[in-house]
Amino acid sequence: MNAIKTPVPSRQKGFNRAEIVDQNFTEFVQAWQGDAASKPRDNEPVLPGSACSARDFHEMLESQLISRHLDLMARVLRVQNKVFYTIGSSGHEGNAMVARLTRHTDPAFLHYRSGAFMAERFRKLPGMDPVMDSALSFAASKEDPASGGRHKVWGSKPLWVLPQTSTIASHLPKALGTAIAIEQAQRIGHALPVPNDSIVVCSFGDASSNHATAQTAFNAAAYTAYQRLPAPVLFVCEDNGIGISVKTPSGWIANNFRDRKDLDYFFADGLDLAEGYAQVQRAVEHCRGTRRPTFLHLRTTRLTGHAGTDFEIEWRSFEELMALEATDPLLRSAAIALQSGLYTRNALLAEYEAIRTRCFAAAEQADRRPKLESLGEVMKPLAPYTPGAVEAEAERADYGDKRLAIFGGEDKLPEKLQPRHLALMINSALHDLLAKYPESLVFGEDVAQKGGVYTLTRGLYKAFKGARVFNTLLDETTILGLAQGYANMGMLPIPEIQYLAYFHNACDQIRGEAASLQFFSNGQYRNPLLVRIASLGYQKGFGGHFHNDNSIAALRDIPGLVVGCPSRGDDATTMLRTMAALCKVDGRVCAFLEPIALYMTKDLYEHGDGQWQFEYPAPAEAIPLGEGRVYNAGAKDLVIFTFGNGVPMALRAARDIEKLHNWKVRVVDLRWLVPLNDRFIVEQARSAKRIIVLDEGRRSAGVGEGVITAIVEGGLGATPLERVVGADTYTPLAGAALLVLPGEADVVAAAKKLSETSGNKA
Repeated sequence: MNAIKTPVPSRQKGFNRAEIVDQNFTEFVQAWQGDAASKPRDNEPVLPGSACSARDFHEMLESQLISRHLDLMARVLRVQNKVFYTIGSSGHEGNAMVARLTRHTDPAFLHYRSGAFMAERFRKLPGMDPVMDSALSFAASKEDPASGGRHKVWGSKPLWVLPQTSTIASHLPKALGTAIAIEQAQRIGHALPVPNDSIVVCSFGDASSNHATAQTAFNAAAYTAYQRLPAPVLFVCEDNGIGISVKTPSGWIANNFRDRKDLDYFFADGLDLAEGYAQVQRAVEHCRGTRRPTFLHLRTTRLTGHAGTDFEIEWRSFEELMALEATDPLLRSAAIALQSGLYTRNALLAEYEAIRTRCFAAAEQADRRPKLESLGEVMKPLAPYTPGAVEAEAERADYGDKRLAIFGGEDKLPEKLQPRHLALMINSALHDLLAKYPESLVFGEDVAQKGGVYTLTRGLYKAFKGARVFNTLLDETTILGLAQGYANMGMLPIPEIQYLAYFHNACDQIRGEAASLQFFSNGQYRNPLLVRIASLGYQKGFGGHFHNDNSIAALRDIPGLVVGCPSRGDDATTMLRTMAALCKVDGRVCAFLEPIALYMTKDLYEHGDGQWQFEYPAPAEAIPLGEGRVYNAGAKDLVIFTFGNGVPMALRAARDIEKLHNWKVRVVDLRWLVPLNDRFIVEQARSAKRIIVLDEGRRSAGVGEGVITAIVEGGLGATPLERVVGADTYTPLAGAALLVLPGEADVVAAAKKLSETSGNKA
């Protein structure tokens, strides 16, 4: 096809490069002197030899202009405090080709420079207005259809664009997970919310491709394809050559990705719609047809700086900025529009100005629309909870025939067996959940044939086969990315993280991605997860800090997350049922912390007493969110608040305290650590003469601070109180581990201290 020479804009040394980019377009069109061809019909190539038709080009040009004027509008109105976001898409408008060549039912996880993509995808459904919707988002109006005013995000429920905040590659694992889920759903007979041949679009910048999370996704995609498993994800690397102010070495993206096996590489010129269209088309068709992970290297440029606060003129030369601005894809599109005969100069400038007027008018209107004005409005979609519906779902037991088939008959149902320890009870509970929910999946490292490191998933693979119980590669970020993908496609993922310390490697997949989705989509999207994590200390010194991790603070800091921690098998069973119901009914993200040291524990006081084994609850039993367990409910002399490993420890210590001080001791098992049930804590503390808070977490970051805060804020701060807590250190190996974790003797010592300060009278 004939190349079009794009003239260099006139040299301008203004400080405001957005204004200069704007002026460049007008001056370029006014100065154009080329020969115009006869106007092509809609279905004819916009230029000879181009795969892009005149209609394709005309509509994508409009999308490009909308994106550009939204950027320019944001820069002008930000200083008037009418919009609140200035990370623009200028220079990336070629991503309109990706939107045009994919479907609106292809789930999309987008880079923040996706204005033209969104404007183009809006065409897929009638009656939608990308300008007004974007203006509402820029203005942080609660009428913003994407996030309800919570963030400037590119998102749309009807267009299958799942909202992202300012991500740096953290969305890539869940995009891959969604692609794998599209195929996995068909293997388990689950009805998808999108067509079976959908692909997943995931865009990001060249600088972000270097992030560990991005590399995790690329590796996992290749790992999947290497095994000839389908993973139809289109990774779109929008390469503008720079990350904020750090330049990407020339040729780095091509050299790094071009020859990767099992990650199929395509290049497209995102600066030229006539040239790049066929290149993008080949990548999209390859991904959809082969179901293989595909890497589309889209050439872009970045105009007007990283954001409105980035004045590039302060750190880049005029000559460099001029050269960049000469590559503006809108200048290229203008040249194509004029040479093809689709537009005259006056018509093109008139459309340019009409779209400017439209964007500013929408922004002014959006500025007058309601904003979020109360904490309740802000938090409404964060942590939905409908107790009645959750209780009904948790107690639903209409799958009796499936239970009989899975467990092997009436006499083998777990509730018919003798009392058992925690590990066996969790194993039975997982069998129950997979029988109850045919869309549920259990996956992680070693969970399939081996049955898990601690045998908690033993038998699941045999009972439910490899499509529902399967091993993953050894990478927690991938495991949680997969989980989000399955949830996006309507399944119930139950991933296992082998140790709590390993979760910290991938924490942002829960904090920044999974738990935030309902919040930033205003409740339109949800990705319910039930994450099981082998946790906490007291493994008799085995494994050091990676296998004795008592750090729960990172989980407690995640808004909207539910965290439960059982100390005994019957509680574990009924809590798992409630968590699964929270996932199904309210779309919640749940973390289930399983105390490793209690997995096989059978005895409480003496060897062989069997007092830490319990009967399996019938399938219609469940524990409401926030409900704790109370031992010796009427005791008032001392109340011990604790959880997990602390529960049997407190019960043993209580027996010694009763002998030493003649006190009646109540032990309160919190069971639910996030959110803490402040009302329950205060109720239990109100009648207490003395309080001990037993927390194996670290002194500066555990659960105990929340318990004490609830007590103080409940007006009970005068009650004598001691905290027994772990030390601020990593857990060492062997017997030294018990030096840094609280023990029974520490609880007894705290009681003695209370007796000295508050009196020893019962």
